[in-house]
Amino acid sequence: MLHRSRTLSRTLTFVVVAGSLAACGGSGEAAPTTTQAPVPTTTTEAPAPTSTAAPAPTTSVAETTTTIAPEPVMPLTGLPIADQALALRPALVVKLDNHPQARPQFGLNAADIVFEENVERLTRFAAVFQSQDSDRVGPIRSGRTQDVALLGSLNAPLFGWSGGNGNVTRAINDSDLISLSPTSTGGKGGFFRDKRGNETSEHTLYSSTPALYTFTPIYAPAPQQQFAYRTEGEAFNAEPATGVDVDMDGVKVNWTWDAASSSYLRFQGGKPHNDATLGQVNAANVVVLEVDYRPSPADARSPEAQTVGTGVVYVFTGGVLIRGTWTRADRLLPFTLTDASGVEIGLTPGRTWVELARVESTTPT
Repeated sequence: MLHRSRTLSRTLTFVVVAGSLAACGGSGEAAPTTTQAPVPTTTTEAPAPTSTAAPAPTTSVAETTTTIAPEPVMPLTGLPIADQALALRPALVVKLDNHPQARPQFGLNAADIVFEENVERLTRFAAVFQSQDSDRVGPIRSGRTQDVALLGSLNAPLFGWSGGNGNVTRAINDSDLISLSPTSTGGKGGFFRDKRGNETSEHTLYSSTPALYTFTPIYAPAPQQQFAYRTEGEAFNAEPATGVDVDMDGVKVNWTWDAASSSYLRFQGGKPHNDATLGQVNAANVVVLEVDYRPSPADARSPEAQTVGTGVVYVFTGGVLIRGTWTRADRLLPFTLTDASGVEIGLTPGRTWVELARVESTTPT
């Protein structure tokens, strides 16, 4: 604010007054004349008052930032919520067989997330359901001690399985997984046998997700979000890749990007791997976590994936590859995936497959 001022001039005025004094003497002599020096008269003009304008009031307008809350999404897919009841129900994990006699399986393409684990010279799937149901799911097989750590971030999920040896059963029963086996449900879990061909009995156990969900306990929290998801058009650091080959203890797995369906198609042993009713197995994302395997404390012949710690990750999403690091400090926490710059990797909203591969068993194509 500028201040304006005014200066007044000061003028001095001199007034001269002269007077003659006459005196009369007796001798008749003229008296001497005395001249008085003029007395200067000074007139000083009082300064006019100076007015200082008060500063005009300043009005400050506070800036308001409006933050739009992100749209709620399904915790296991990152897709918009279409049914609030589904979003609030717990996760249901079903252990699925991957023996040659078990293929094609039921329910793989209805699962939100599928983990593939090494077992004894084969692989097994932990199929995680929440946003969709499957009227038939199976063949259902036994659990492993590695399931306790792997599935801990799902917030006490329902756990559909055929059972296990005594040590594995104790590990599952002592965990926060809600055991749903033919034994633990008293034969009421919707389990049934179906021999489709020449498979042996261990490859013939089935159920359905609606039947298994009837065992949901009173307190059953929804799962926490397992991955970060990117928004449409969001930029990210990636390299071209058409897919990936993964050696899962001799099981040759391949995922190939299909631009027409915007998904990855699964091949096993050089052949398409099919869901019994929903076509070729596919996913929006394929996440390869390279992990250490150690002998299971329940059975030294059984490998146990170490899913708490850190390691190399390959994320295949949208037809490209993002290399990075996975970290997980506790079994109750989800995996955190970061790229080479330390930025969290966002997946494409949709269904995700996670390969628990041994170190240096991944070959991008």
